[in-house]
Amino acid sequence: MADAPPPASPPTDGMPAGWPRRLAVATITIGLMMSVLSNSMTNLALPYIAQDLNITAESSIWIVNATQIALIISLLPVAALADIVGYRHVYRFGLVLFSLASIGCALAPSLPWLLAGRTFQGLGGAAIMSVQPALVRAIYPRSQLGRGLGFNTTVVATSLAAGPSIGAALLSITSWPILFAVYAPLGLISFVLAERYLPHTTHTHRPFDVISAALSGATFGLLIFGIDGMAHGHQTTIIVSELALAGALGTLFVWRQKRLAEPMMPIDVFRRPIFALSITASTCTFTAQGLAFVSLPFFFHTVLGRDATNTGILLTAWPLALATIAPIAGRLADRHHAGLLGAIGLTSMTAGLVLTALLPPNPSSADIMWRLVLCGAGFGIFASPNNRLMMNAVPRERSGSAGGIIATARTLGQTMGAALVAVVFGLFDFSSGGAADAARAAIWLGAGFAAVALVIGSLRLRH
Repeated sequence: MADAPPPASPPTDGMPAGWPRRLAVATITIGLMMSVLSNSMTNLALPYIAQDLNITAESSIWIVNATQIALIISLLPVAALADIVGYRHVYRFGLVLFSLASIGCALAPSLPWLLAGRTFQGLGGAAIMSVQPALVRAIYPRSQLGRGLGFNTTVVATSLAAGPSIGAALLSITSWPILFAVYAPLGLISFVLAERYLPHTTHTHRPFDVISAALSGATFGLLIFGIDGMAHGHQTTIIVSELALAGALGTLFVWRQKRLAEPMMPIDVFRRPIFALSITASTCTFTAQGLAFVSLPFFFHTVLGRDATNTGILLTAWPLALATIAPIAGRLADRHHAGLLGAIGLTSMTAGLVLTALLPPNPSSADIMWRLVLCGAGFGIFASPNNRLMMNAVPRERSGSAGGIIATARTLGQTMGAALVAVVFGLFDFSSGGAADAARAAIWLGAGFAAVALVIGSLRLRH
C-alpha cells in the first residue's frame, strides 16, 4: 500500500516554517524518546522485575536482549519497506505496534509473556527509528538538514541521560509495569500528530525482497548471538560457528544485492568513499561510546569507590554535554565540511577518553566531569554532521534505506562495545582483584576505537 497523494503538491525541499513543521517535529521527537527511554528505563527495573516474576538475574538480562535482537535484525528490512510504502505508514505502524507491545509488557504475568512483548517493542522501535533520518530529511529544507539531525541527536542524548532518573521517579510511585504502560498515551499522541502533520513523500516502485530481508535478519541475528556469546563466556565452538555462519550469510546477502536491479540495501552507496568512510567512522565511534558507557559505572563505583548516586551524577556529564553541543554542531554542519567538524569532535572524544583512563587514584568530581564533557561534546560535534553527510550521499527516494544503515551501524557499534567490556573484564579477572586494570583497559580500548574513527573520518577531507 502506498501513500495517497495529498490534495496539494507538497514542497520539494522540506516543509515551510510554521506550526505544521513544529508539530511534525514533535511527533518524531515523541517516537524517538519512546524508543530510547524503553531501554534506559528498563535496565533500571531489571532487579524489581526479576523479584516480582521470580526469575534469576541472568534470565532477566533477556528482557533487554530480546528488544535489541528484534531491533537489529529488522532495521534494514523495515527501512527498505519504508522506501516502498512510505515513511508515514511505517512510522505510524511502528507507533501502534510499540504502544500495544508496551501494554502487553505492563500486563505480562510471566517472563515468556514479557519477552514476547519486548520482542514486539523491538520491532516497533525498528519501524520508528529506521525512518527517523528520512523523516527529518522530508521535514526540514536541505539548508537546515544538519539542524534537524542535530536536534534528533539532542533528543537521544537527553533521553539517555534522563531515562534512569525518570524510571527511578516512576518506581518510587508504583511498581515496574508503569515503566511500560507510560508509552501507550505517548504513542497515541504521536500517532494523532503523525496522521495530521507528517509530510507525504515519494517512494520507489519495486517489490519487497523477502529473501534479502531474511538473509539480512539472519546475518545480524547470528552476529549478535556470537558477540553476546563472547561476552558471556559461551563455548568457543558455538561462538565461532555463529560468527562463521553470519559471515557466510552476510556474503550471500551482499552477492544477492549486487545481482538485483533494485536491491533491498543500496550497496552502491558504499562505493562512494564519503559514505563508506562515514559509516565506518560511525560504527567505531559508537563502539567507543558503548565501551565507555558500560565500563565507566564499574570504574567509578568499584575502582574509585563512588556511591550509586554520585556515579549517576558523574555519568550525566557525557550525555548532557552531547545534548548541549549537538544542535550547534548541526547548524555548523549546514555551512562547514563534516570531515573537518568530525576531526575536531573525534579529537576531543579521543583526548577525553585517554585523560579518563589516566585519572589519578583519588580524583575530584570536577576532575572526572570535565573529561567526560570533552567526550560528550566531541561525540556531539561528530555525530550530527556525520549523519547529514551520509543522508545527502544517497538519493532522496532511498532515504529510508540509508536511515536503516545508519541505525544498524549505531546499534551494532553499541552492542560490540558492551560485549568487548565483558571480554576485557574476563581477561583481567575483574571479580578477583583486577577491577582497576580491567576498567582502565576497557576505557583505553574505547580511546583506541575513537582514534581509529578519527583517522578514518579525517580521510573524508580529501573528498
